[in-house]
Amino acid sequence: MPESRAATQTTLLRTHSLRTTGGVRLVCVRPAILDGMVDEQPEPAQTAGGGLDRRTELSEFLRTRRARLKPEDVGLPDFGRRRVPGLRREELAQLAGVSVAYYTRLEQGNGHNVSAEVLDAIARALRLNDAEHAHLTHLAKPKQHKKKPVARSQQVRPALRHLLDSIDSVPAYVVGRRSHVLAWNRMAAALFGDWAELPAQERNWARMVFLRPEYRQLFVEWDQKAADIVGYLRMDAGCHPDDPQLSALVGELSVKSEEFRRLWAAHDVKEKSYGVKRMRHPLVGDLTLSFETFRLVDDAEQSLVTYHAEPGTPSAQALHLLASWGADATRAGAESPAP
Repeated sequence: MPESRAATQTTLLRTHSLRTTGGVRLVCVRPAILDGMVDEQPEPAQTAGGGLDRRTELSEFLRTRRARLKPEDVGLPDFGRRRVPGLRREELAQLAGVSVAYYTRLEQGNGHNVSAEVLDAIARALRLNDAEHAHLTHLAKPKQHKKKPVARSQQVRPALRHLLDSIDSVPAYVVGRRSHVLAWNRMAAALFGDWAELPAQERNWARMVFLRPEYRQLFVEWDQKAADIVGYLRMDAGCHPDDPQLSALVGELSVKSEEFRRLWAAHDVKEKSYGVKRMRHPLVGDLTLSFETFRLVDDAEQSLVTYHAEPGTPSAQALHLLASWGADATRAGAESPAP
């Protein structure tokens, strides 16, 4: 049996301090048993070139989407106890109008030659939202998307940099691939901390949220912020699974943060858009700010993100106070190319 295939069928586990004459015993278990384990999460599968394995990503994404659906969610009868959560493959295939064998091959990561119509049908059967549908398409039909070099550093246009400098009343920054912060204004430095003091590689939302304690204190709903960041990285991974820097980032965070490892294993995806964040700033106290994300027309992998408060609210007053202190408390961040 080929090594790669064997690795998907059995997994080695270390028993709990079980003494044997031969040392610690290793046992083989079925993958279905692992589905119920919550204290250990699988490490990201990688290709020989250092990127993420697209077939594994496709397989796990479909499996986790199927597992979250119950028969009653899709109008199917539930016949007794199920060995694993979610719909059976036969049920999903029936809903999508494809054969069980065809869907099984797709869930095993064999998406070669799958049509857009079939993907649409499976997306409807799985009740995918727009972001999840796009992610499925990226994973299953990568040839439809023009590959861009992922190793080159992203640069912020001078005009956009000047725009950031001119925005002096609201925090604003430009974020690129891998949730890397590329440029920011003085108000962003006053709100989030002076990113200029960090090494270029550390100016990354994923590293800051999961590895720096001050961001747990800053975001009142830290759990939601963390889930958002992982969802953004998942979307990025679907577009650039062969990006070795993204793979290295995921590997690093999987080792250093149990919370990241758990969220990454869930395979949830999310597009940057808009919303509301509650923060607890060490200088001005509680803030409720709305954020907007503007994707650049000339580079869809860069986005301008702004935060603002509703006029006349305590948050608006606090933001105004922060602006008056910003020039003295922090210095404006300078543009830095992504590592």
